[in-house]
Amino acid sequence: MPMNGIKMLTRQRARAFAMSRRFALAAALSAVALFPAHAETGTVRFKFFKAGWFIGAQSGTGILSFRDKIYPFRIGGISGGLTFGGSATDLVGTARNMRQASDIEGVYTAVGAGIAVGAGGRAIQMRNGKGVVLTLEGKQLGVAFDFDLSGMNVSIQKQ
Repeated sequence: MPMNGIKMLTRQRARAFAMSRRFALAAALSAVALFPAHAETGTVRFKFFKAGWFIGAQSGTGILSFRDKIYPFRIGGISGGLTFGGSATDLVGTARNMRQASDIEGVYTAVGAGIAVGAGGRAIQMRNGKGVVLTLEGKQLGVAFDFDLSGMNVSIQKQ
């Protein structure tokens, strides 16, 4: 085969390869548009009270906004470590990796530290056994110091 024939064949293969790559990219983008990711994100608000002397307890309520619906839930839990005093906490944030609203239910654990004398800020990230990650921040009011391991149970209220 003459040299020009080899160059022409190489150019044709290069164009065909480039076209097949563009087609594959277009197909992949179409698939992403047609089949959205399974895991979604909701927004949450937590309001709870925490009190303790070495061992702490917390109780409260919250709401989950997910797929244009509101789901009220209850919060309860205990903590162990250095916990002294009491505080009221109001947190807002996101609940990631959710497939359905009930995925928010479960036990969340976190190692945390905080201090509140009057008003203070608070930020926390927790995860449950279903892989839902809560990322929260907000305000804490009270007289409290904590450096502890916390467990928080979240359960959706039946409507």
